[in-house]
This record gives sequence, C-alpha cells and structure tokens, in this order.
Amino acid sequence: MKLLVLFSLLLFIPFSSLYSTTLAQAPDAAPSKPIVPALSQSPSSDTSDSSPDDIIRILRKAKSFNVLIRLMKTTQLINQINAQLITIKSGGLTIFAPDDSSFSHLKVGFLNSLADNQKIELLQFHILPTYVSSLNFDSLSNPVRTLAGDNPARLQLNVTAYGNNVNISTGVVNATVTGVIYSDKVLAIYHVDKVLLPLDFFKPKPPAPAPSPTISTKTDNDNSSADDSLGTSKDSAGACSLMSTLGTTLASLGVALVAFVVLSC
Repeated sequence: MKLLVLFSLLLFIPFSSLYSTTLAQAPDAAPSKPIVPALSQSPSSDTSDSSPDDIIRILRKAKSFNVLIRLMKTTQLINQINAQLITIKSGGLTIFAPDDSSFSHLKVGFLNSLADNQKIELLQFHILPTYVSSLNFDSLSNPVRTLAGDNPARLQLNVTAYGNNVNISTGVVNATVTGVIYSDKVLAIYHVDKVLLPLDFFKPKPPAPAPSPTISTKTDNDNSSADDSLGTSKDSAGACSLMSTLGTTLASLGVALVAFVVLSC
C-alpha cells in the first residue's frame, strides 16, 4: 500500500510542474488598439525636432497641408494656438486637419468669398478645446464644442465612433478621420478627408430691415412749406387787391370833388 501511494506521488510531481510552467508562459492580454491608425507619414514616431507648440512644422512634415498652413498664417490664428499650447495647464487641443485635396473639392472661389472673421471661424471650427486621444472619440458628447463656439444652431459638430471608424457630421458635410498626424499628452492632430463646413455659412440670411420713413417726413415738410408759401401768396394778393380798390375809390372821390368845384364856379 505504501508503495502504491509513493508511486502516485512520483507521477503527480511531473504533471504539476508542467502545469505551473504552462501558466507562467501564458501571454499577457493584448493592449487596446487605437480607433484611428497613425499615418505612414506621421511625425508622431519621430518627435525629436517637433514640439506641440510648433504646429506649422508638424503639418509641413506630414506634407500636403499647404492650404491649411496658409490660412493659419494669414488669419494669424496660429499665433493664438501656439500661445495657448505653451501656457495651457490642462485640457489640451485637438485639431482636425483637411489636406490640400480636401480644399480643392470646395466650390471655386469659396475661400475668397469669406470675410476675414469667417475664415477665422472656419479654422476654429476644426479645433476642439480639449485633447482627445485616438482611443477616446467614443467618449465625446454631441454636439461637440469647438473653438468657434458651442451653438448647435450655427456650429453643429457631431462625432460618431464605431469599430475603427470615426465620422464627423456638420449638417453640411460628412467627413472621416483617416489617421493620426501627431499626438502627445497635450496636442492631437488628425487627418480628415473633407473640410468641415459650418452650417451657419450656408443658411439664408434674414432680409435687411426696412429703412425708416424719412422720405415721408420730408414730403410732409415740403407740403407744409408749399402750403405756407401758397398762404403767403394769397395774403399778398388780397392786400394788393384791397389797395387797388382803395385807390380807385379815392380817385373817384377826387374827380367828383373837382367836378363839384367847377360847377359851383
């Protein structure tokens, strides 16, 4: 009996050792993958000569963003963004960057038709005042607030994330986030395949208010002046008629007096 127990223990030891080794070699759980893949030309893999406060350099290194760079410079919005990134303590920024091809699909002359303040608002509409990593798009609440404001009637921006897709709707266009250009703990720049056009840019403008009735007032004044002039003329004519009557009467009396004197003599 003792030999049977000893034999069983000898068989159990190798199996237990093999089971322990198998558990020790089990692979760790795979880390969660970002929703948006990094672009092949993304500088995020080599940030030695780029910093979050130099967005122009980041976009130049990513290539094909010349129109966006020019707009940022001419509106001087890039100065505000870079200054904000330097002084920011929490929150960060997220930029949706359309490439040159996206701008080329706009209506001919569209950018030139915008006033300076509209160009600034268009750029601000592409910027979120908070850092959103490629894992957290599904945590955004719609409508998403941008630097242009959070009025959904004017500046509606809705972000929908499902699977590996992130879609953006403005009420005018439906765009897709196609990749990560740059990302750190403060700044994220994502490539979008269309220019995000605010709905407010395409709403019919209310008609201009009717002008005040200044013309009618002037006409009334003119009529009053005409009436006054007419009254004055009538008065003058009456006075002249009265003087003429008096003159005729006096002349008749004079003739009668002369005749009386002559007859008396």
